Amino acid sequence: GCLAQAGAGMIRIDAIWLAVEPADMRAGMDTMLVRVVRVFGAAHPHHAYVFANRRANRLKVLVHDGQGIWLAARRLNEGQFKWPVTGQPHMSLDDQQLQALILGLPWQQLRGCGIITAA
Repeated sequence: GCLAQAGAGMIRIDAIWLAVEPADMRAGMDTMLVRVVRVFGAAHPHHAYVFANRRANRLKVLVHDGQGIWLAARRLNEGQFKWPVTGQPHMSLDDQQLQALILGLPWQQLRGCGIITAA
């Protein structure tokens, strides 16, 4: 994907996973890593794991780069991230969906070439 093809200075991400259930945003790297293992079974190299809080105005992304762990946080000053409501504990995202999600856009309605359609 686009993220995986970024320059040599970028973190390689081959797969993006979203945890549906809310997470405590006070959690640090070790606690978030334990949550990744609990929800997804393992933290795989070059995979990103996305979590949001209950109000869906904050998110954290944990990435295993093959040698260590990265943890990034994002907060929206207004509004909420468009978080899914499903019966599944997690789901996969593509690069465009992740980019839309972190901007607070309706990523579930994204179709090919970044076009957003009606639900």
